[in-house]
Amino acid sequence: MNEIFILGVLVCASVAMIIYSLWPTRRQEEEEVLRRIAGKRQNAEPAGAMGDPRSAARQVLEKVTPIAMKPVMPASEEEMSTLREKLAQAGFRRESATRYFLASKTILGAALAAVALIVCLSSGHETKHVLGMAAFLGGLGFMLPNLWLRLACSQRAEKIRNGLPDSLDLLVVSVESGLALDAGLQRVSDEMRNVHAELSEELQIATLETQMGVPRSEALENMARRTGVDEMRALVAVITQAEKFGTSVAKALRTQADALRIKRRLKAEERAQKTTVKLMLPLILFIFPSIFVVLLGPAAMRIAETLSKNGPLAK
Repeated sequence: MNEIFILGVLVCASVAMIIYSLWPTRRQEEEEVLRRIAGKRQNAEPAGAMGDPRSAARQVLEKVTPIAMKPVMPASEEEMSTLREKLAQAGFRRESATRYFLASKTILGAALAAVALIVCLSSGHETKHVLGMAAFLGGLGFMLPNLWLRLACSQRAEKIRNGLPDSLDLLVVSVESGLALDAGLQRVSDEMRNVHAELSEELQIATLETQMGVPRSEALENMARRTGVDEMRALVAVITQAEKFGTSVAKALRTQADALRIKRRLKAEERAQKTTVKLMLPLILFIFPSIFVVLLGPAAMRIAETLSKNGPLAK
């Protein structure tokens, strides 16, 4: 049974590592966006790529993915669109990302359930305990991709939110210096590429859509929907209203930049105020007991020694 347990763990670890290695990374997405902006075609696959282990693993995964995604396929096209939007907010826009995500839920749930069965059977548990543990771990593996997606979306949204004030300042300077709004967005995306890569990527996509003939307001609304950040939606609304009513876009952007900067400072102050409350738990659990031991330990030992000699504890 020990050999079966080790074999099951190795199989599950191998499947997890293969999925992780083949999952499209954000760097690949950024390179894809830059390649499309530059007008370059995708590089052809080398002739010897068929013998590459990575290529072989990808081919196996491409065959397994359609089968694994069927049990968790969304019931309607609206749910599928919502999933694509969530993946786009996390930074994954390829069509294969949706298939890999759905397949990972089935594969991870089945892998954890198999691990639970192997472990419980090798330990000699009862049948109801084995089935219960397998069902619990299977459901946990089914829900873990959703948790990962939520965390990825929140982290990327936080990075975009933190980069908005600085980018707006640069955009205000660009617009006031005489650049058009589209040229200013392109300049901001170029300058912020190494500082705020996520925001720069979204601005590049919006600029590319505008160059392809999409109206600017629609391109900006698409950018706000892709990011899922409330501050971005407010910025897009301000720009759209300024262009609609003929007011100064530079003044509107400056006001929005000041508001975002104040909001960021208030949020930092709020986090600083929460630090005191969050420190109470480690203080109570770790620091206070050590202080009590150092301060009261010698006194308690002296009292115990005195009572054992002359007090009621004396023999």
